[in-house]
Amino acid sequence: MRDPLTALTDTFTSFLFGKIESTRLPVRTSTGQAQAVYLPTAAPGLGDSGVIIGREVYSGKGYIYDPFQLYGQQLPAPHWLVLGESGNGKSALEKTYVLRQLRFRDRQVVVLDAQGEDGVGEWNLIAEELGITPIRLDPMAALDMGIRLNPLDPAITTTGQLALLRTIIEVAMGHGLDERSGFALKVAHAYVNETIVERQPVLTDIVEQLRHPEPESAEAMNVAIDDVRAWGLDVALVLDRLVDGDLRGMFDGPTTIGIDLDAPLIVFDLSHIDRNSIAMPILMAIIGVWLEHTWIRPDRKKRIFLVEEAWHIISSPFVAQLFQRLLKFGRRLGLSFVAVVHHLSDVVDGAAAKEASAILKMASTRTIYAQKADEARATGRVIGLPRWAVEIIPTLTPGIAVWDVNGNVQVVKHLVTETERALVFTDRAMTESSRDLDLTDDALRAAELEAEERAAAFVEQHLSDLDDSSESTVA
Repeated sequence: MRDPLTALTDTFTSFLFGKIESTRLPVRTSTGQAQAVYLPTAAPGLGDSGVIIGREVYSGKGYIYDPFQLYGQQLPAPHWLVLGESGNGKSALEKTYVLRQLRFRDRQVVVLDAQGEDGVGEWNLIAEELGITPIRLDPMAALDMGIRLNPLDPAITTTGQLALLRTIIEVAMGHGLDERSGFALKVAHAYVNETIVERQPVLTDIVEQLRHPEPESAEAMNVAIDDVRAWGLDVALVLDRLVDGDLRGMFDGPTTIGIDLDAPLIVFDLSHIDRNSIAMPILMAIIGVWLEHTWIRPDRKKRIFLVEEAWHIISSPFVAQLFQRLLKFGRRLGLSFVAVVHHLSDVVDGAAAKEASAILKMASTRTIYAQKADEARATGRVIGLPRWAVEIIPTLTPGIAVWDVNGNVQVVKHLVTETERALVFTDRAMTESSRDLDLTDDALRAAELEAEERAAAFVEQHLSDLDDSSESTVA
């Protein structure tokens, strides 16, 4: 409170000279110093319920993603596309994602493992850790009582069997079946299903019936029996490859008894199949349809179907059509399809461009690791990334990716815990030696490692908390 003498003096001065305004001198500073006067801001995340992936690069916040938690609110579909050059962290992301999802008690995962070395698939270590034996599809092993999947398994509906047979033939031939060949296949399949009831029908039965059609088949269409035989000849030759050719043993017998479709993780090891042969898309089709009819059930479980080398699916119009139906059907029963592809150009410029685009539109989540500049621009155009995201994709370092979750775009660093590291990084000797060559500042690297260890500890704690509360947080 001002004293009376000061107040009187100020009043008299103002009367004589007018009111005196005080002036505050300007303060010069840098933006780096001035930012402290502003509250920190960051883009909203995806919520705090689900599986932790890592941390957002720009804000430092934890990044949590779960398609089952987000579906219907922030996601129109639970399907996910992962893109990027080799060696940038796609494999590590997939494996830790699956391991963390399996901590929920109502999750189940199927993996089509198309890569591997030393005679086993890339997911072999994880399967062993969980006490699971991979389903190894190998033509040589199949001849010696190995794993078989029967396209004519009674668990698959007759309509599904016929659609699968058509797809196998169309993939192998490289074009669609004409009406006459399709008719020959249809009548052979119908006859086999009607007459063979004491055992599972197999492909050998279809091939035999195509070669020696029944007179009733010709009479039904008022054509000669020789015509029906000629119409089915090409079809028989294609199926013969699965019966007595380079793919024999895997599909020409009853489905192997004992395949545990109730296990939390089911791994189909395709590493013994030539990835560039026609066998791979045929395998994808057979496994996809077989799982659709035997694995996906209305039992309130949330299922993840992860496909390595998924371009074998979405580069073939016939296989893509089967999976397109599977994705639409599976969405109602809690299926999340995860497709892993190196280059988007592998599929969008191919023969299945229309089908590939339809599948890509179903993937509301896209994760893009480092790509070359021209590939990044093409990817950005196809999936509609903002310009800033396209520009940084070529500069991303391993483990960092652009995440686009239905328009919510973030740059995320994937974090791996020490527990997961031994299972995830199977090429550790190679990566450590190349990483050491890049070290130019030991102190900086030590600080970075310390920060990553703290972040990984945060992830470990989150996963531990998840174990304690999984029953209450599962949707």
